[in-house]
Amino acid sequence: MSPSLRGIGYMCTGVLFLALGDAVSKWLGEVHSPLEIVFFRNVVAVPLIAMLAYFGGGLRTLGTRRPGVHLLRGLIYTGTMGFFVLGLTLLPLAEATAIAFVAPLFVTLLSVPLLGERIAPPVMAASLVGFVGVLIVVRPGGDAFNAGALSMVAAAVCYALTMITARRYGGREHFWALVFYIALVPALLTAATLPWVWVTPHPWHWLGFLASGVFGVGAAGFITLAFRYAPAAIAAPFDYTALLWAVLLGWWFWGELPDVWVLVGSVLIISSGLAIAYHDRRTSLSRRPT
Repeated sequence: MSPSLRGIGYMCTGVLFLALGDAVSKWLGEVHSPLEIVFFRNVVAVPLIAMLAYFGGGLRTLGTRRPGVHLLRGLIYTGTMGFFVLGLTLLPLAEATAIAFVAPLFVTLLSVPLLGERIAPPVMAASLVGFVGVLIVVRPGGDAFNAGALSMVAAAVCYALTMITARRYGGREHFWALVFYIALVPALLTAATLPWVWVTPHPWHWLGFLASGVFGVGAAGFITLAFRYAPAAIAAPFDYTALLWAVLLGWWFWGELPDVWVLVGSVLIISSGLAIAYHDRRTSLSRRPT
């Protein structure tokens, strides 16, 4: 098997893990607060990440000289997870996933004021098409425009800020440090809220919390392997297979089927993301020394 095909396989597996973790979180959200779900998801993730760091370079890879940066990223990522889980509990799974796809577009647009980067006209045009797709999905003024849609948009903005801080400081911090503290900070923050939101889990819910954390760490691991074996322009588009899994899982467990507007908006969002990836690939190739 070629490295690119292996990378695609890892990417599809990682995205499946993400979709399964989202489905479990949606199920848990029928009983538990999003804050409680975020707490358990990260409590499971922290020791798993530490173990992976130990075998991937030693615990020294978790050392940092920028605790303030990790605290900031952890605060932002707490917002990402909280808003995301809240949106999952209020929206059909496919619709929530479709709105979440706008996150890369926010990364592109926010990189201008926050990182001083310039956006090429084709990328800007593709981004606008993507936002039109989001407007079609959420339909401001319609029945689909509710707290769930706003929560997913807020989660996308927070996620974009998390990725921008990773782009800015990722070259100065070890990978495992970036991953570890982004799980540790939300675990500590949400732990402080448990006295107000705690609901004793049913025995099956304990398995759900464990599965949610394992799926999250597994997804991160497989997606990281995907980009190690395949170029980003080849692996990244397969992130959109998440919508297929979301439709299938939503239909199987909750009898949800997306309406035609969700599908139309999803096509526009995915097309804009693929166009940006294609443009980035052509740009990187044109700049590559012969």
